[in-house]
Amino acid sequence: MEKLPGDPRYPIFGTEYIFIGASSEELFNIILKLTEKYAPAFRCWNGSLPEIVTMKPEHFEMIMSSSNHITKGQNYNNFHDWLGQGLLTSSGNRWFRHRKLITPTFHFKILENYMNVFVAKTEILLNILDRKADGAVHNIYSEITHCTLDIICESAMGVNINAMFNDDNEYVKCVYEISDIIFWKSLRPYIPLFIFNLFPSGRKLKKNLKILHGFSEKVISDRKKLLKDKQDNKSHNNVIEEEVLGLRKRLSFLDLLIEASEDGKVLNDIDIRQEVDTFMFEGHDTTSASLSWTLLLLGNHPDIQERVFEEVRNVLHDKLTPTSINELNEFKYLERVIKESLRLYPSVPAIIRHTKEEIQIDEYKIPPNVDVVLLIYCVHRDPKVYPNPEKFDPDRFLPENCVNRHPYAYVPFSAGSRNCVGQKFALYEEKTILASIINRYKVTAAKRMEDIQANVDLILRPKRGVLLAFERRS
Repeated sequence: MEKLPGDPRYPIFGTEYIFIGASSEELFNIILKLTEKYAPAFRCWNGSLPEIVTMKPEHFEMIMSSSNHITKGQNYNNFHDWLGQGLLTSSGNRWFRHRKLITPTFHFKILENYMNVFVAKTEILLNILDRKADGAVHNIYSEITHCTLDIICESAMGVNINAMFNDDNEYVKCVYEISDIIFWKSLRPYIPLFIFNLFPSGRKLKKNLKILHGFSEKVISDRKKLLKDKQDNKSHNNVIEEEVLGLRKRLSFLDLLIEASEDGKVLNDIDIRQEVDTFMFEGHDTTSASLSWTLLLLGNHPDIQERVFEEVRNVLHDKLTPTSINELNEFKYLERVIKESLRLYPSVPAIIRHTKEEIQIDEYKIPPNVDVVLLIYCVHRDPKVYPNPEKFDPDRFLPENCVNRHPYAYVPFSAGSRNCVGQKFALYEEKTILASIINRYKVTAAKRMEDIQANVDLILRPKRGVLLAFERRS
């Protein structure tokens, strides 16, 4: 390990001493400076645990395409109290079984049924933004976040928590506090749980987990009872309607998991809660960050924004929002805009895998049982792959411009067998919201992109929120 370049290593701290006392945005800058110094790969030590950090597409392919390196890094253990052994954190046979079970719940036909949720919540968001369409600058990060939370709650759990009507939403507050604590822990030498729980952060984590798990458990219990009552009371007419005519009422992600659980034989209540908690976290926080960066980029590039507007009008004509998957699939330019936004600002800027066998990183032989940090943010800005990488250019994703690009040079949803199972869901949701906003408003950013600081904890977010001015289109 010491043959690789990297900062000096010291007892107890390893190389983590460089993060002591740094704020979240300073942490991000420190990591970027290390990559400039040691690219394309270097070693560091999390206490006594070795890590390799890489930002090279060839290294990404070696790890992501391999069925031997699907175990997440040891930092993901910090998620276990919250997400247990859900799809994000599990490995081995358990991960394979759950992935196989969950993948069909994101089938095209099921995603089509979520369009009603996307449209209904987007219309509420537009009504809120109408009150801000006065030409003044407003921070709409909370509105975007609450919209994605409402969408994921109804899609994942089948419940409506009306987050957009409640600025002080307890669920959002708990998720942010837990994210901050987990990120803080991940950049510090390992602290045994019984000691960590004595700190104020440990007590806060325990309190927030009780709230989140209590919410999920109540919803699961209520939903199981509701589904059982519906099954018991189903009339002959309902049977004909659903089974003969093929009209099936839209089911939430939770409903589908309960159906697949076979009364606890395949998934018990804890398994279900862990998967729902995982989907709730990954499905709202990452999407709200992506939407935020895309709106800021469009607000800084009026020419690109107008091209999006023209495309949306050509598809929707006089409609306010898209209402079908077919319409969403027609937004080719908007899709390129979202892809380019995710290139510049991937919601998850890095992922970590744990090696099970020896691997070769350039001229270095890396032993097994080492964590490999894959810096997605940096590989997306590699000037060898993306000329003028800081420039926002959606046409990078024209088919002819992607032909010779390394397939692992663009991985905002990871890649290989552990890619994001909900990426189609996220793309359809973002297209619905963005098309509706640009169709209704001309958006202007309050700051240039170079003046907007990125804040990284578990997710890459704009530090000061989303400062935009809205003007109603005629």
